[in-house]
Amino acid sequence: MKDCKDPSLSSKLDEKWKKAYDEGRFHLLDGILYHRTKHTCVMALTDRTLINTILHECHDSVAAGHLSEDRTLERVKTCSWWPNWKKDVAEYCQTCDRCQKANRATGKKF
Repeated sequence: MKDCKDPSLSSKLDEKWKKAYDEGRFHLLDGILYHRTKHTCVMALTDRTLINTILHECHDSVAAGHLSEDRTLERVKTCSWWPNWKKDVAEYCQTCDRCQKANRATGKKF
C-alpha cells in the first residue's frame, strides 16, 4: 500500500477531506482509496450512492436487523469511512421508518 500524496489529488479534495489527507491518513491500493485510522484501514467513500448502499447494508439488511444507531456505527466503521460519517449514520437511523414505528410502539427511545 502506498501513501497517497499526489498533488493533483490534493487539489481536488474537499476541505472536509483535507485534514486527513494532510496527515497522511489516505493510502491507494489497486486504484482504491483507503483511510487509515488508529486501528484499521477502511475504504474511503466519495460516491453518495455507495454511501447510501453501505448505510442500507449496515442498518436495513436482513443481516443488520435494524439495530440501534450505536450498532450501526460499529458496523459501518469496520468497512468504510467518509467525512461526517457518524452524523450520516445518526440521521439515517433516526429517520428509518421501520425503527420509528417499532420504537413508538414499544416506547423505546432511539
